[in-house]
Amino acid sequence: MLSEIMQKTLKSIPADSSITAAAEKMRQDKISALLVERKGKFIGLLTDTDIVRKGLGAKRNLDQTTPEQLMATDLPSIQVTKTSHDAYDMMGDLGVRHLVICDKDKIVGLVSMRDLLLHFKSYEPSIGVD
Repeated sequence: MLSEIMQKTLKSIPADSSITAAAEKMRQDKISALLVERKGKFIGLLTDTDIVRKGLGAKRNLDQTTPEQLMATDLPSIQVTKTSHDAYDMMGDLGVRHLVICDKDKIVGLVSMRDLLLHFKSYEPSIGVD
């Protein structure tokens, strides 16, 4: 179940913050994505890739650009009752590295490709010579 591997502490940033502030928060928390929040509601997802491609790559002033301007507004989501394999397949199908985990309509976590890789690594069979 995804509840076993998802990040339960939701990391977010206000929509009107600067990208510089968002990048600093990602650096401090050692994460690659933040939920973007406005008036207590999550309205998008900002990833390190968004910052590089849409911010730096477009030569934007990161102090004057907001997460709302770079974020993905479609929150790719999966239900908490699904498996890690379901999440992996969905990420591959959608071409994303993060999924929002929902319990019905409520966001309860986030899972990254790194989370899945670490999870699958723990099930790696050991090969040895008998």
